[in-house]
Amino acid sequence: MEPTTSRPASAPAVAVLGGGCFWCLDAAFRDLDGVLSVESGYAGGRDANPTYEAVCTGRTGHAEVVRITFDPAVVSYRDLLTVFFTLHDPTTLNRQGNDVGTQYRSVIFYNGDEQKRIAEAYIAQLDAAKVFSNKIVTQVVPLKGFYTAEAYHQDYASNHPTDGYIMFNDAPKVSHLRKAFPELYTGK
Repeated sequence: MEPTTSRPASAPAVAVLGGGCFWCLDAAFRDLDGVLSVESGYAGGRDANPTYEAVCTGRTGHAEVVRITFDPAVVSYRDLLTVFFTLHDPTTLNRQGNDVGTQYRSVIFYNGDEQKRIAEAYIAQLDAAKVFSNKIVTQVVPLKGFYTAEAYHQDYASNHPTDGYIMFNDAPKVSHLRKAFPELYTGK
């Protein structure tokens, strides 16, 4: 009998990231190798069980985010951050393109000290290398709660590929990521 060469199974991990509209974040992370699931939702605000309409007012304090469940034996938290910082402009405060407001802020909600350490070190590395012309304003804050967005927001890009917002904002970003990081998208 031949020995198996498969990777040992690891416990799934969770990352919660916000950087503009959650539709684009969902589309970018959903097809990464090692990503088990992606949920669009809300985090970082005061209201329990927020709705899209309430979050859009900017008064709940929530950001549009994605909760990514991933296999760290296949894709690392650092890899997820690499995609995250390539996907959006982390130097603009409360804005991504035409999406303006605190709900579109650049934010990393960490789960534990290790994620906090990795995120802060990576931001410091990007700033020191002057990867962006301006300083990164991404918040790194503890995750205190996640609220799943309404069903029609889940996997929005796949379910609405001809939507104008998807075609002109999200699809080009995802295409760029696939070209920039082919090793992260090899199996899908």
